[in-house]
Amino acid sequence: MVKKSSKSSRSDPRELNRASSGLFSPPKSAIPLAERIRPQKFEDFVGQKHLVGESGTLKKMIDGGNIRSMILWGPPGTGKTTLARLVASRLQADFYQINAVSSGVQELREIISTARNSLEVGRRTILFIDEIHRFNKAQQDALLESVENGSVILIGATTENPSFEVISPLLSRSQVYVLETLGEDDLKEILRQAISHDEVIAKMRGDEKEEEIISSDAEEEMVSLSGGDARVMLNALEVAIDLAGKQHPLRLTLETVREAYQIRHYRYDRTGEEHYNTISAFIKSVRGSDPDAAVYYLARMLEAGEDPKFIARRLIILASEDIGNAEPYALTLATACFTAVDYIGMPEARIVLAQATTYLSSCPKSNASYLSIEKAAGDVREKPYLPVPLHLRNAPTKLMKELGYHKDYKYSHDFDDHFVEQQYLPDVLKDRIYYDPSEIGREATLKKYLDSIWKKRKK
Repeated sequence: MVKKSSKSSRSDPRELNRASSGLFSPPKSAIPLAERIRPQKFEDFVGQKHLVGESGTLKKMIDGGNIRSMILWGPPGTGKTTLARLVASRLQADFYQINAVSSGVQELREIISTARNSLEVGRRTILFIDEIHRFNKAQQDALLESVENGSVILIGATTENPSFEVISPLLSRSQVYVLETLGEDDLKEILRQAISHDEVIAKMRGDEKEEEIISSDAEEEMVSLSGGDARVMLNALEVAIDLAGKQHPLRLTLETVREAYQIRHYRYDRTGEEHYNTISAFIKSVRGSDPDAAVYYLARMLEAGEDPKFIARRLIILASEDIGNAEPYALTLATACFTAVDYIGMPEARIVLAQATTYLSSCPKSNASYLSIEKAAGDVREKPYLPVPLHLRNAPTKLMKELGYHKDYKYSHDFDDHFVEQQYLPDVLKDRIYYDPSEIGREATLKKYLDSIWKKRKK
């Protein structure tokens, strides 16, 4: 038997069983399409073949009955929740689903207590935590003992890198599985399943064949605009069907699909279109030295519930990529910002983010460091096996010394101004210049110094 528990339905298991038996079930047409066609067995699951295909890692573990706690990491709409439910169903385990945003330690303790009692009579319990990266350290700590002793099998779902968001003790007790963005073929298969198998659509379709319901160009557009997110695509399909109205036979055209995506309400929910639009505008405003626009987009994200640590991480990247050595302190401040945000949380974290955002926006900008690693990486890929010059190699053995390792190396600190010109790059790259400092901010001083000591730069 599969049981569900959430913050919004904290009733006892008997109430949950009655709800799942259909006594309180809403009409099928009121249930979102993505939920109506959710696969009930692994054979119907589309995508993630590396996990659930015939040779999939997760499938082998389930078939062997050797399931352990896991973290499912991947983009939205790739099947994390569905996989968790299928695992519970296959194992005939009790299933509790909670959301990290709305659940607390007390609810966890209640579920864990029930799970221990179930284990005594031979029933296993799967606890599925959606958005587990939103749990704080205390909440994650509360899971440790029950995960370690097997009272519950934890399945956490996250769109964020668990290395940053899940505490090390919990991560070490779990297997991390990476889910990939759904490909075009996977999305088309899900779309066709929805049109052919959903009871609500079937009534509207009548005797029409499913391939006649949606034109090929409309199908291509439906898949293309989904961004690899099956849930987005299925929601858009529902809107398109509503737009098509009660017409018989049902027809979904290219124009209908485009209109469905246009009018669909993309709420800023950390997974929808506005998430990407707003973070893009935020980064471009900081890069463009407009603190007013930057702090405006910061406020929009925070008011909508964006994870403040996500914003702080982006500022760290920007401090190196777009400011660099024009103001080296920017990286220090951005890193300190992330630490402070992690320590204090919201709502006070917004003040720290505002300080870092306005400072980084006001700094002189240079992407010279970023360009340097890009250029160097290009040469490494093109010429991957260039030998390190002999004089730069250590010579810990007699044979190495005889082969010329370390010979004629000049120790910089033995010379005036702690510098001596010598070749460091491999022969074919000896005159290459990767780092070309700008004449902005503190980087101007670095440029002047490097130009004064290196002949190749004077050219």
